[in-house]
Amino acid sequence: MDAGGFDTLSADANTAIHNATVIMGPERHISMLPDLPAKIVAWPVPFSDGIEKLSRFRGQPTVILTSGDPFWYGAGSVITKNFETSEWVAIPAQSSFSLAANRLGWSIEKTKILGLHAAPFSRLRPFLHAGTRILATVRDGDAVHALAAYLCKAGFGKTGLSILEALGGTNETCTRINADSLGATKIQHPVMVGLDISGSGQQMSLASGRADDWFEHDGQITKQPVRALTLSALAPTPGAYLWDLGAGSGSIAIEWLLSGPDMKATAVEKHAERAQRIRQNAANLGVDWLEVVEDTSLNSIESLPTPDVVFIGGGLKRDLLDALWNLLPAGTKIVANGVTLETDALLIAAQAEFGGDLMRIELSNMSSIGTLRGWKAAYPITQWIVRR
Repeated sequence: MDAGGFDTLSADANTAIHNATVIMGPERHISMLPDLPAKIVAWPVPFSDGIEKLSRFRGQPTVILTSGDPFWYGAGSVITKNFETSEWVAIPAQSSFSLAANRLGWSIEKTKILGLHAAPFSRLRPFLHAGTRILATVRDGDAVHALAAYLCKAGFGKTGLSILEALGGTNETCTRINADSLGATKIQHPVMVGLDISGSGQQMSLASGRADDWFEHDGQITKQPVRALTLSALAPTPGAYLWDLGAGSGSIAIEWLLSGPDMKATAVEKHAERAQRIRQNAANLGVDWLEVVEDTSLNSIESLPTPDVVFIGGGLKRDLLDALWNLLPAGTKIVANGVTLETDALLIAAQAEFGGDLMRIELSNMSSIGTLRGWKAAYPITQWIVRR
């Protein structure tokens, strides 16, 4: 059901509504219905509470009202996973994204699609590149002002906003304005926003090994060139799940998640201040779904879901290695970095016992020597790559 109300529904949707004994939906959708004999039930907040309420009507002809295509950033997949396939039929309408693209003349396949109605605006951060076009759902009219403020703070205040209100309805409007000029413009709900990104803010690289200044840290960070080599060794594949043990700043887990929209990761860090910093780094860089566990690696691993890949960036000890080897299934990749002589000895012994490859990473940066210049060596890194 779109902003046009009851009169814009398809024949199949009209038939379903008139034959229903129960109709559920948000207050906004329910208010558009004519007088009907069905029992009308408002979908509660939080959304999850509605699933239990819906289950009470099992066996009765029940209609759920949603906007547009329920399986494109909609409620469809959340609802249907709780019911057998034989229990439901979906009657999609034209999606809000399709309507918005048609109004703006934007090619959908060349436009980034985001659902920001229930997600932080920082999800935009990886896509803030001049010339990028984004179509996004937002929670309500006030959220557009928060979105504009976020863009301005990130240095992209010149982004053109196309604010689409009541799409498909008789009161449909489109306001075009730059983020830094929005001011007190009044915006109604429902609303979608088209963003034509422009500005001089810092743009995030697509390559692994983002600059260190993207991450807040206290010195415990896998530095940029080593991080690039480590991500290459970890070799992310679509949907893979990573354990980042001894996560420090969380840079490895965060870059793992940045490699694809379906990636999953858990960062384990025993220091409370660092754990909080990891959460903030993840939120700032648009991967707020990173799970952060505040505990030692040895204590936490038995309670975590089975990973595809494990990275050990700090705190590697023999008892942790033995626990991993006993716990992980065959085929799990392990990558460990070491900088101390003690960790070197452990990695060399582990390679001799379990196999895999060892690599020595030695890097030098230009540095001043009085009025001249020379190479200043960083501590060498030993990296072990093995499959369980």
